[in-house]
Amino acid sequence: MLVICTATPGMGLVSEVFDESKLKKLPGTSAIGHVRYATAGASVLKNVQPFVAGYRFGSLALAHNGNLVNYSSLRARLEENGSIFNTSSDTEVILHLIAISKKRPFVARLVDACEQLEGAYSLVFLSEDKVVAVRDPHGFRPLVMGRKSNGAYVFASETCALDLIEAEYVREVQPGEMVVIDKNEGYSSSCLMPRVERKACIFEHIYFAQPNSIVFGRSVYDSRYEYGRILAETAPVECDVVIAIPDSGVVAALGYAAQANVPFQQGLIRSHYVGRTFIEPSQKIRDFGVKLKLAPVAHVLKGKRVVVIDDSIVRGTTSIKIVRLLKEAGAKEVHMRIASPPITGSCYYGVDTPSKEELISYRLNVEETRKVLGADSLAFLPLERLRGMLEDEAPKFCDACFSGAYAVPPRDLTKFKEEKLKPVLVVNEGFEGKIEATAEETQAAEEEASAAGQAPPVVAA
Repeated sequence: MLVICTATPGMGLVSEVFDESKLKKLPGTSAIGHVRYATAGASVLKNVQPFVAGYRFGSLALAHNGNLVNYSSLRARLEENGSIFNTSSDTEVILHLIAISKKRPFVARLVDACEQLEGAYSLVFLSEDKVVAVRDPHGFRPLVMGRKSNGAYVFASETCALDLIEAEYVREVQPGEMVVIDKNEGYSSSCLMPRVERKACIFEHIYFAQPNSIVFGRSVYDSRYEYGRILAETAPVECDVVIAIPDSGVVAALGYAAQANVPFQQGLIRSHYVGRTFIEPSQKIRDFGVKLKLAPVAHVLKGKRVVVIDDSIVRGTTSIKIVRLLKEAGAKEVHMRIASPPITGSCYYGVDTPSKEELISYRLNVEETRKVLGADSLAFLPLERLRGMLEDEAPKFCDACFSGAYAVPPRDLTKFKEEKLKPVLVVNEGFEGKIEATAEETQAAEEEASAAGQAPPVVAA
């Protein structure tokens, strides 16, 4: 029997890529999909997943969530042995490792490949007769399993995806586990590699996941609500209204408002036709996106002392513009409250912050950051309170971007830095002020300021 594997890659929203005509061309009973957030490799069509490859044993498709910290060394070794790469994505090395493996059968080749990987990977493979789900030994990225009423198995990064297709949540794919759904033999599970200390990414709860998901066995909504409540305890301020940076700051703002006994109102309206500005790959796109994405409600803000809740501050430029927006709309005071600790370290496991120089909290303390943002006050969720909220589970979560404690030592950093944004010079001069300069220009500005006896400029992105 001839088995054909069909792929339909595209740039944009799922609803834009998969129109009715394309859906009609996707026959079959098994499928995998992927919504890409670029962390290794440019945002171009050739890097869109799932990747589909043909090799001597048939066709194989792969979707990957995470980042391989030894990608560059693996790729260099493969290229030396004759492998030809079509993309700049770290995911492609996995397919090459499977193709050159001498192990039999397919599952053994998959195990052979995964044993060579370092870093974060939640993987779903599709072959002619199998769907295979694999999670790295630390469990950095989420991966859950569900079942539909007709008995079909479903794998997803979040439980909310199961809800959409009316699938029942079964359990997490455990760290280091491989789950195989075979067309003929059904379900099987095995330990892919020895268990190590679990290190689930806490940033999934802070930012990435939908509030209606259960991630790492915890409600994302409950986590964010508690972050906001703790902020109201640890960083109270006299205010008239609490607002959120939509959407990921909303639940934390509800928690803050409830604890502070201050009304929560919608002071910023988000346009849902513009994506998340942190995720946009270009600084210029991020800056323009803020203008399009958020509109202040002057009636809520005018003459008010406003507490603004955001999930995190990464580069700082978005926060600068938001503070400016609120004050131009008539806010008397703007108090920034951040529902996470200061991000002072790079993430090598699937969050797009590979260069420390891009992180405003790496370069500046809280008061210095407040001045750059133009806020009347600024406070972050204390790391010790975040860990305290997790209780006995705290050691099982990765907080390296806050603490610098990396479970898997970063490797191949040159590749990460080459593919990411250069640091930029941030000057708080509003929407029309200078917000971008190259690293070389920034260094020259620092030297000039030093020679003049002035404070150096701020580097962020």
